Amino acid sequence: HNLSTYKGTASLLPGCENRDTLKASVLLQTYFVLNKSFYQLAQVHFSSTMAKRVAVILAGCGVYDGTEIHEASAILVHLSRAGAKVQMFAPNAEMMHVVNHCEGKPVTDKRNVMQESARIARGEVTDLAKLDVKDHDALIIPGGFGAAKNLSDWATKGMEYSVKPQVEQVIKSFHRAGKPMGMCCISPVLAAKTIPGCELTVGHDFECEKWPYANVAKSMVELGCKHVNKNVEEVHVDKKNKLVTTSAFMCNAPLHEIFDGLGIMVTDVLKMA
Repeated sequence: HNLSTYKGTASLLPGCENRDTLKASVLLQTYFVLNKSFYQLAQVHFSSTMAKRVAVILAGCGVYDGTEIHEASAILVHLSRAGAKVQMFAPNAEMMHVVNHCEGKPVTDKRNVMQESARIARGEVTDLAKLDVKDHDALIIPGGFGAAKNLSDWATKGMEYSVKPQVEQVIKSFHRAGKPMGMCCISPVLAAKTIPGCELTVGHDFECEKWPYANVAKSMVELGCKHVNKNVEEVHVDKKNKLVTTSAFMCNAPLHEIFDGLGIMVTDVLKMA
């Protein structure tokens, strides 16, 4: 800089009659202004380039035959708050069956998993066949019976179940790539089959009014997994396999506690992404 451009400025600043003092002051202020601008630009660049890209797999719409809506919504809220970039996927396949949610009974309708999932995704859902692990930093699969009916056949075959090939391929791809996954409610059964010996939680293994599905925890152990008892507002992190699980609606708990537990799951998944 040409310091001569600052001549005459001293008369405008009380106490700065000394030209050398004025020059040093102006230079220092200019330095801080330039560095502040650079820092602000760097912040914008950092925040825009470091947003985590998260794939969320849906399995329909509704607790009894699809994705549990409250779980999906809570997960999406927490991801949004964390600044993650979310893309939702679902199998473009026929649902196992359709359940009348007023009566809890199957009906004769036939519906498509992807079309039903679009209700939750507000239309923005992609065919699961197009999911490429390279395009995402993490994977999250909400619960609901759809995970046990449309993403696997756990609901009908129990311990003899299998995971749908598309879903199995996606989970194994994320696992091989060392990318974190989050699963909740009944969806950890998908990890139990595709990641042998993994650690997970579906809540508690002692059945009571609060934990009506405790038998699932025992089944996970029989499958060779390590089940860790956790309360609804807690998660278990399998650091080796980068798998984060929480019980959600496997617990008979207030909605806000389930919401909070899912928030911890999302946070821990993003930490590893």
